[in-house]
Amino acid sequence: MTRNGMWLAPREGEWGDLVDFWQCMEWPEGSRVEIVEGVVTVTPSAAPPHHFIAGDLHRALHQVAPAEWGIYQRLAIAVPSRWGMYLPDVLVMPEKGPRSGGYYVPADHAELAVEITSRSDAVQERVIKRDAYATAGIPLYLLVDRFAPGGPTVTLYGEPSDGAYRVLAETPFGEAVELPAPFELAVSTSDWPVP
Repeated sequence: MTRNGMWLAPREGEWGDLVDFWQCMEWPEGSRVEIVEGVVTVTPSAAPPHHFIAGDLHRALHQVAPAEWGIYQRLAIAVPSRWGMYLPDVLVMPEKGPRSGGYYVPADHAELAVEITSRSDAVQERVIKRDAYATAGIPLYLLVDRFAPGGPTVTLYGEPSDGAYRVLAETPFGEAVELPAPFELAVSTSDWPVP
């Protein structure tokens, strides 16, 4: 059953039933399929500027992340307590984390999650995913908000506590984004495409 482009699964079901539904359905090829607050959402593949930014971040993080950590794009992470299965644009986590061969890993294994907004999902990244990642205890969340009301902005969240983050930095496009330890990285945003 669909409503407004979202696939609905019975909310009263168990988390495992919802994950089975997410895993077993045949979704449109190339689409991004996530569970957001118990609703399976299907969105088209992002535009090239979105991927250019993800690639820049991936390359920069690869240079400074601890050797035993991996950098992944669109690796599914689960936050069952928030009825969420998300595919961050970039995710950093220890490579020795869970490798069960399943379709996702627990979000609490991540060290950094990055989301890059699209017009259609900006509210999810600004609020829903931010709160879910804080609930999971992911130490750092980097929100690249190309569609922020005041202009393209990068916000770094950290120090998760009681399901909420503290804003560590807010940087407009054009200035460097400073990531703290263990990354100790300044990422240039001057070439990032603006809408």
